[in-house]
Amino acid sequence: MEEILKVNRVSKTYSAKKALDKVSLTVEKGDVFGLLGPNGAGKTTLIRMINQITAPDEGEILFEGEPLNRNHIKNVGYLPEERGLYKKMKVGEEAVYLAQLKGLSKSEAKKRLNTWFEKFEISSWWNKKVEELSKGMQQKVQFITTVLHEPKLLIFDEPFSGFDPLNANLLKNEILSLRDKGATIIFSTHNMESVEQICDKIVLINSSHNILEGRVNEIRQRFKKNQFEIITNKENIEQCLIEGTTIVSKKTNKDNITTSLLKIEKGRNADFLSNILKDMDIISYKEVLPSMNEIFIETVKENNNE
Repeated sequence: MEEILKVNRVSKTYSAKKALDKVSLTVEKGDVFGLLGPNGAGKTTLIRMINQITAPDEGEILFEGEPLNRNHIKNVGYLPEERGLYKKMKVGEEAVYLAQLKGLSKSEAKKRLNTWFEKFEISSWWNKKVEELSKGMQQKVQFITTVLHEPKLLIFDEPFSGFDPLNANLLKNEILSLRDKGATIIFSTHNMESVEQICDKIVLINSSHNILEGRVNEIRQRFKKNQFEIITNKENIEQCLIEGTTIVSKKTNKDNITTSLLKIEKGRNADFLSNILKDMDIISYKEVLPSMNEIFIETVKENNNE
């Protein structure tokens, strides 16, 4: 795939602290790219560099093959974790103002804003002051002002923070819709469930280094532990175990339906299934891949112990 952003061995030091140390990554066009890491890992520093708020001490950042420069600012939309609307301004007035800063004419800004306000069912907020809105309402407005100029690259830093599940789902669907329409998205979050739901690729940064990078489905396959969930109509699954199979956990409900988590050595699945079918029916059988949350914790712990 064609890349939109390439970070080559970028480093940044503040006083005596190394915020980033020779970090490299590639963001491909049309992807939702997860930028992950514990607090203090260096994610915010990297985001600030992409937005040209600060510059690397060494290394380079390329945007569509060119060294990152001020001409690229109009192609980037940034929703920071700490929201920053002017509290005393009216919502519509401020949204138009911010759109004009991104290069839209006043008439085009109003046209696009009306469409987005209708979609988010917030048209009645146009003449309200920002300070009259709840935190979640303000975040909706700032999300709209971030995407309104239709930039090639969108950066969302904890975009679901402060949203109830209904509005978080609304925002998630809009992010995926923007991707489907051609936008590339960098998505920074601590919510690993969201990563599994919307990210195509991730990089994990810890202690100023990137320690894991790849496509989400490939990473989950890489970390798999040969564990399988099997649901049967009988409880005594122990009698069906063969060499190379062990029970990790087991739970039986009141209808005598048993859900077991098994660890099965590679190459023993067929033999195990053949043996268990002699004694009971299999209702469901599937491989269990580790969650991104489990992978995140395991990888960071291992890196910290090196």
